[in-house]
Amino acid sequence: MGLSTAFTRLLGVEHPIALAPMGGSAGGALTAAVSRGGGLGLLGSGNGDRDWLARELPVLAAEGAGKPWGVGFQAWATEVGAVEWTLEHGPAAVMLSFGDPRPFAERVRGAGATLIVQVTDLEEARRAVDAGADVIVAQGTEAGGHGARHGRSTLPFVPVVVDLAAPVPVLAAGGIGDGRGIAAALALGAAGALLGTRFQATAEALVDPATARAIVAGRGEDTERSRVLDIARGSRWPARYTARTLPHPFIERWRDREAELADDPRAGRSYQEAVTRGDIPPLPQWAGEAVDLIDDLPCAADLVHTLATQTEQALHRACGH
Repeated sequence: MGLSTAFTRLLGVEHPIALAPMGGSAGGALTAAVSRGGGLGLLGSGNGDRDWLARELPVLAAEGAGKPWGVGFQAWATEVGAVEWTLEHGPAAVMLSFGDPRPFAERVRGAGATLIVQVTDLEEARRAVDAGADVIVAQGTEAGGHGARHGRSTLPFVPVVVDLAAPVPVLAAGGIGDGRGIAAALALGAAGALLGTRFQATAEALVDPATARAIVAGRGEDTERSRVLDIARGSRWPARYTARTLPHPFIERWRDREAELADDPRAGRSYQEAVTRGDIPPLPQWAGEAVDLIDDLPCAADLVHTLATQTEQALHRACGH
């Protein structure tokens, strides 16, 4: 028996657990496994690349066992046409992050999908409510990957968004790596949690094996939020969003010198040459501050069950049972 919340009832899932739609990691197999496990799998389509979606959506359809699933887009990077095309495949939910959700909101809800909007500050939270979000994800700065340069920590940010958005259900995100974190999110008034780094370290994640091993071995105190790797690899990510990663030699070399890095074309070439030689990973190793809690590489469906059990145990302990 799963924990029933406004989120689980709205999406028809067993557990108040969602997969962060991580570009490059949350492919069809991982999304399907999380949904089979009773959570909400969210495919990480990023900018809505149709070739990538055309490859991953059939995997999801074949392995998802008919469970609810969704797709996540970066609002700043995708186009309305990509969202409309994806909606034809019948996702239960569409999640929009990092940008204005309003150009997409009417189309998502008009297609009968649940509109999930991730926010990193109160201005974005108000905009999400105005856009008619059915679920809001409140992301704290502890999260791995991209987030607000001047964001808020998860613990104080989540209840503020819960109060602002009521009665819209809120998911907590950022620094949540086990069931104790999910239980804490529920205690803060959230209707569940969205996890990224924990699901990167699973058998189905589309990550380089070296990255999965680095996450298992990683320490939260070594993660760092920066724009260095986006600049070095020529990414167009807006400057207001930095990315939390594991240690990287380019961050060590260019820390606090972002403007200088952006003006040095040789640095970008050096980065690509290092990737080609295999000296650095092909993608940054995104990881949040809860990376210390990760010590294995389980199947994602089993992980959802483990997280749900841990959550219930943590809640019982908190109540003195």
